[in-house]
Amino acid sequence: METMGFSIPLPWRKSSADRRVKQKQPDIKGSNIFLVPAQQKGKPLLFSPRRSPSHCRPKVKTWQKINSWHPPLSPSQSTVTPHPRLSPPPVKYASTLVRGGPSVSTSLLSLACDMEANVTFRTLSGTQYQVLDVVGEGAYGIVCSAVHRPSGRKVAIKKIAPFDHSMFCLRTLRELKLLKFLSEAGVSENIISILDIIKPSSLEAFKEVYLIQELMETDMHRVIRTQDLSDDHAQYFIYQTLRALKALHSADVIHRDLKPSNLLLNANCDLKVCDFGLARSVKTAEPSGTETGFMTEYVATRWYRAPEIMLTFKQYTKAIDVWSVGCILAEMLSGKPLFPGRDYHHQLTLILDVLGTPTLDEFYAITTRRSRDYIRALPFRKRRPFAQLFPNANPSAVDFLTKTLTFDPKKRITVEEALAHPYLEAYHDPDDEPVAPPLDPEFFEFDLHKDDISREQLKELLYEEIMSFRPAPIT
Repeated sequence: METMGFSIPLPWRKSSADRRVKQKQPDIKGSNIFLVPAQQKGKPLLFSPRRSPSHCRPKVKTWQKINSWHPPLSPSQSTVTPHPRLSPPPVKYASTLVRGGPSVSTSLLSLACDMEANVTFRTLSGTQYQVLDVVGEGAYGIVCSAVHRPSGRKVAIKKIAPFDHSMFCLRTLRELKLLKFLSEAGVSENIISILDIIKPSSLEAFKEVYLIQELMETDMHRVIRTQDLSDDHAQYFIYQTLRALKALHSADVIHRDLKPSNLLLNANCDLKVCDFGLARSVKTAEPSGTETGFMTEYVATRWYRAPEIMLTFKQYTKAIDVWSVGCILAEMLSGKPLFPGRDYHHQLTLILDVLGTPTLDEFYAITTRRSRDYIRALPFRKRRPFAQLFPNANPSAVDFLTKTLTFDPKKRITVEEALAHPYLEAYHDPDDEPVAPPLDPEFFEFDLHKDDISREQLKELLYEEIMSFRPAPIT
């Protein structure tokens, strides 16, 4: 199968007439990045290359693009290592293609996706949106691609059925309120936005939530799983992730569920953080002595959880998200999770195998006697330097890992300090990194009384949020 390939723009680098660039020209040999798009009905996905967004470029006097845009050469024609570029469609779709048109199996696959999308999103018939394909599913929602008919823009429609369980209602309400707040504050360049919401005709007819959002082509989990990332890409992706976190943390909000699959990507390497259903204000994120409330709802992938979550420290802080960023960077560098625990005990064992046995100060920061007894009963472990775990990594990346993956959250660097770290020097610009206004103290008031709020009351709160939404024109 012959397809057209497009190079992916690598990050811009600082340059100046009066000093040399400290970092060498990127060595992209063997670092081809293939962003795997969503289901494309067996057709090659074509992208128009464009420059990296201005808010993620360093301010310099001269610019030089690292990549050029050209079709890929065949193996017999190739004389140099190709630049990072898009791959053909995923093998499971591309393998069914034949010259002259799609095969029978491809047609059936496309038809099945079309039928599923049309049945699942039949409520949208008669709206401004033409449903295309189902592109993803979750525990209580499903996402399809669609076209906004008036503008012709492709969008994602997230259908959520939150009323089967109060927890689903809470998550949907949190995400909707927070995304509205961040969008209105103008700090959502690296955060998925809500473009529109399909409004129900009445409270009685309110059965599902339909959020119209930006359509992204893949996520970090798929990218890491299918190819190696260069250090340049890792820097760029981590910078954008921290940029989103700065907007959150400046509003005293913790994401609490950062992981590769919640980092959405486009072919030009734009990154947006998604899934804010577990987000909390710092003021409402304090654990109780019985590990209820916060902990009972914390069901995110354990591989990216900070140790203080499992060991019930005195207070959960923004440092939880910084730990997750360190885990994600380690996974980008090695291509595999750093702490892939099978369960609670195995997760802690893997963490301590790297960080070593906690010091006395770290030990006494653990508040529950049960957790202390557990740590005390474990054999002594020596710390394993990250330089040994990642011998081929950029030394600045190793130092970044050392400062983000600390057992004591008080010793962990903040998001602002992480952005200013030498590893991200090529992009850091404190004047162009978002700061959100403080949240109203009652923003997450429903979380404080969630045990006393009925599902019907949550439904009414969600209905009010949807009906008060005023979308900007989609272009």
